[in-house]
Amino acid sequence: MSDAFEVLKKMEKEPARSHQLVYDSSSSTLEPIYFWVLNFMNNLFGEQVEKLVDNFSSSPGSGHFTEMGQRKTIMQDNVMKTLGAINQVTKSIVNLVYDLKDFEIRLQHYEDIKSNDKITKEAATLALKQIWLDNVDIKRGVGSIHQMTAGNLNFVTLRDAFLAVSSLEEVEKMDLNDRVKRILKPRIAEFYQWMESSGVELKKRFNIEKNYLKSQVNTLQLYARWVKPYLKASAELEMEEKTMDPELVKAFNTIVLELTLFGKNKVKIDDAILERKLPQGTKKPKREYFSCVIVKFHFRGIPQKAGQNYLFGGRATVDFKGYALNNQELELFQKEMKDSDIEEAMKLIQGATTESLDEIKKDIDHFLESGKEEEEEKKEKDKADINPFKALFSGLWPKKSDKKNKKEIKTIKDIKKDSYIEEEVRKLAVISADELCFTIYDIYKKAHKMLSHDSPFE
Repeated sequence: MSDAFEVLKKMEKEPARSHQLVYDSSSSTLEPIYFWVLNFMNNLFGEQVEKLVDNFSSSPGSGHFTEMGQRKTIMQDNVMKTLGAINQVTKSIVNLVYDLKDFEIRLQHYEDIKSNDKITKEAATLALKQIWLDNVDIKRGVGSIHQMTAGNLNFVTLRDAFLAVSSLEEVEKMDLNDRVKRILKPRIAEFYQWMESSGVELKKRFNIEKNYLKSQVNTLQLYARWVKPYLKASAELEMEEKTMDPELVKAFNTIVLELTLFGKNKVKIDDAILERKLPQGTKKPKREYFSCVIVKFHFRGIPQKAGQNYLFGGRATVDFKGYALNNQELELFQKEMKDSDIEEAMKLIQGATTESLDEIKKDIDHFLESGKEEEEEKKEKDKADINPFKALFSGLWPKKSDKKNKKEIKTIKDIKKDSYIEEEVRKLAVISADELCFTIYDIYKKAHKMLSHDSPFE
């Protein structure tokens, strides 16, 4: 996971204020420090505090390393079992979709038979006759129409006559010898009987398989809900690779924790004008500006088993830094922070599921929503997406923006410089970030009976 301070340094952003607090005690743990800072920041930033980084690394010789490895293995086993079931259901869905497509084509012939258009009706009849010849009559072997026409029995006109005739009465009127007519009459009668019964049976099977498709989609959605927490947990239990970190010695019982909290307050232009920090009539800038505080916790400790959990005593280093950022800079910062190995792994999984199955998703929508009007279908899709493949990994990555024309910000060079008004608003954001950062640091020290500095804001 990227380091927040390094990302901002790369973006050429200097902190408005920075402080550092160091605890070094074998009996002190990180939890009280972390939760005190978190609760205080929630009060300052209106419960809008984000956790940007949550990493841990254990030395290979520690008991914590072994236990975390066992937990991760259990999670991965659950994921693999459920993904195996998901693969089987997905194969079933793919086969059902292609079966339903074939049924739909066949059923269209039966619908066209009822058409008032002579050409459409004739084309549908010929298509069904061909299906009957290839799938039903062919089972007679040498006695099939195909075999008798192509064989040595000299019934060369039999197949053409079968395709041309449309009723038993027409057989009598055709210029054919009696041998051909005697074979043709029962075949025509059998064909029309087959056409009537097969249409009904095909419709039944189509509806049964459509219901089965719905059942399989629901099953896939259920498996998706089951696998998501295990998939996320197994990813979060991955340790950061710090093989060359001098704090982690292979034979020692050591753990390194890294946590980063982020809070922001928006600069309110109207309030600034009322407080005479900005002149009357100041127009709101196009971009929003925020006073941001980042608190980074770095903890090196010795894990000690306490019941089913671990207690960590050791050295905690807490860095407090304040920044002034606009909404575009925030967007770039958050993008850089999310470019991690876990995110890349999730993107690969997403590409293997949702993107490769988008076309099948359209077919699923078509069969499960068939019979509804287009307008009604659109409303239903707006309410809930029935795509089970997206449900599988939703929530593990940010949603794509609907604004296609919006220019993507990739580097700090893509962000325009501040206008005159924006420069003044940024100055207010810097002052606020400076004060907020000092407040968190100062109040923490006072609350824990430490020596504190005089406030530079009084």
